[in-house]
Amino acid sequence: MTNRLLEIRNLEIDGESDEVWHEIIKGLDLNLDRGEVLGLIGESGAGKSTLGLAAMNFVRPGCRIRGGTIHFDGQELTEQSETTLRKLRGVRIAYVAQSAAASFNPAHQLIDQFSEIPVVHNVKNRQEAEADAKDLYRRVLLPDPEGIGYRYPHQVSGGQLQRAMTAMALSCRPDLIIFDEPTTALDVTTQIEVLTTIRDIVREFNTAAIYISHDLAVVAQMADRIMVLRYGELVEEATTRDMMSNPKMDYTKSLWAVRSFKKETETVGTEINPVVKIDNVTAGYGQEDILKNVTFEIHRGQTVAIVGESGSGKSTAARVITGLLPPRLGNIQFNGEVLPKSFKARNKDQLRHVQMIYQMADTALNPRQRIRNIIGRPLSFYLNLRGQQKEERIRELLSLIELEPDLYIDRYPDELSGGQKQRVSIARALAAEPEFIICDEVTSALDQLVAEGILRLLDRLQREFNLAYMFITHDLATVKAIADNVVVMLQGEIVEQGPKTDVFSPPHHEYTELLLSSVPEMDPDWLNELIAHREKHGVMTSTSTS
Repeated sequence: MTNRLLEIRNLEIDGESDEVWHEIIKGLDLNLDRGEVLGLIGESGAGKSTLGLAAMNFVRPGCRIRGGTIHFDGQELTEQSETTLRKLRGVRIAYVAQSAAASFNPAHQLIDQFSEIPVVHNVKNRQEAEADAKDLYRRVLLPDPEGIGYRYPHQVSGGQLQRAMTAMALSCRPDLIIFDEPTTALDVTTQIEVLTTIRDIVREFNTAAIYISHDLAVVAQMADRIMVLRYGELVEEATTRDMMSNPKMDYTKSLWAVRSFKKETETVGTEINPVVKIDNVTAGYGQEDILKNVTFEIHRGQTVAIVGESGSGKSTAARVITGLLPPRLGNIQFNGEVLPKSFKARNKDQLRHVQMIYQMADTALNPRQRIRNIIGRPLSFYLNLRGQQKEERIRELLSLIELEPDLYIDRYPDELSGGQKQRVSIARALAAEPEFIICDEVTSALDQLVAEGILRLLDRLQREFNLAYMFITHDLATVKAIADNVVVMLQGEIVEQGPKTDVFSPPHHEYTELLLSSVPEMDPDWLNELIAHREKHGVMTSTSTS
C-alpha cells in the first residue's frame, strides 16, 4: 500500500480583480505522505494559503481552479460533487485558520461548535463529542478543560480561541490538517506549548499536515520538508535540515536574513510631564483585578514595548488608557493632566490625541466601506474637514503610508493585502492627528518581510511627527527592533521595566529569562532541546493558563 496521501499536479488557480483574471498559483506540484508535515513559507501574496486550501479542492470567493489535478487518497477531488466534498471536509481534511476570532460563530458556545461536525457526519454522538472535546481541550493546554467549552468566543482570549480551533480540527481525527498560521496570535511561551501539542498529536494519530507560516523558526520545528513559494511559483524545496543549513536560492536566503531593521537609539526627552503616564492603576472585570498597581510612562518620540504572556494585562492596560475600561484605582495622565476615567466623559480633543492600531486589520476595517470612507471618517469627526479639503487630506495620508492614492482610494479592504490593510489602519489613526498611538500586535499577522516594512513606516512616522508609541507585542524580535523602553508584565503586575538594553542584558528577571528563552531559533532541534532542558531542570514552561 502506498504511503502517498496527497498529490497535486500542475495546479493553476486564478483570482479576479476589477473583472480581470490573474494567476495566483502557476502550475505547482505538491506531494504529501501519511504522517508527514510539509511547511509552506513565503511572503504575503506568495500563494501559501491558496495552495493549502486547494488541498481540499476549495478556493476563496473570486478565485477559480483553472487547471491541474488534486489527488487525495485515491480520489481526484476536482471531479467530485459538492456533496462528496462536504463529506470529506472537516472529517478527513481539516483546516485551522489564522484568525480564530473571525472564524468562530459568536452566537454559539465553543463546545457546540466542536461537536457539530462529528455529530452531523455520524462520527460520534453528542455525548461522545463533548467528552472528546474536554479531552482535546486538556491536550492543547486550555484552562478549565471541563468548563471552558461552555463559554462563548468573546469570553476567552485570542490565544485560547486558537487552541480551541486546533482541538476542533482534530474532532474527527482527520488524515490531513491544514494549519494556516496557527500560532500567530500566541505569545512565545504559549506558542511552545501549542507547537509541542500539535506535533505530538500529529505523530500520535499519524496525521499528515500542511503547515503554513511566515515564521521560519517555527516551521523549522514542525516540518519534515519545506517548500518556498513566491508569486505562486516554487522557488525551492528540500528537507527542513537541508533548507535551514544550506538554502540555495537568493530569494530563500533573503527570507533567512530578514529583520535587519533596528531603530536608531536616541536620547528621549525627559520633560517633567510625559505624554502618557499610567499612575498606580488597578483595573479588572467583575470582581477580578487584571491590572494590579501598574505604573509606567511614555515620553514624546519614545516607543515603550509592553510584553508578557496572554492574560498578563497588556491589552487591559490599553483599554484603561483609551477609557474603555475605567480603573478601580489610580489614574491616566495625559500631558500632565488627569484624563476622565471613561471615554464617555472625555471631550473630542482628549479622544483624538489617543489613537489605536489593532492586531487584525481584517476585523478592524469595515469591509463595506471604501478606503476613502475609512480614512475620511476621523477627518470629519475630529477635524471637521469637508469636501475638497478632506479629499486632499485623504490622499496625503495615503501617500504618507506609501500607498498610491489613485490606485487605492476607492478600493474595499478585501481588495488589499494584509500589509496594505495594516497601512490603512495606520493612516486612519494618523488622520486624527494624535500625539500618542497604541500599537496592539500590529505586525503579528504579517509575514516577516511585510512586518519589517510596517516597522520602518512606524519609525519614520514617529520621527516625522514626534509621536509616542505604546507597542503591545509578544514578538521579542519586534521589541528589539523598535522599542526604546520595555515593560515586562506577568499576571497583571510589572516585574521589570527600563531601557531595552538594560532589560535584555543579563542578569534577567526569572520571567524575562523565560520569555527570552522561548523565542524560536532557526535550528530544527531547538524545540526538542528546549523541552529536554526544561524537563531536566524543572523550569516552568508557562506561568499563565490564559
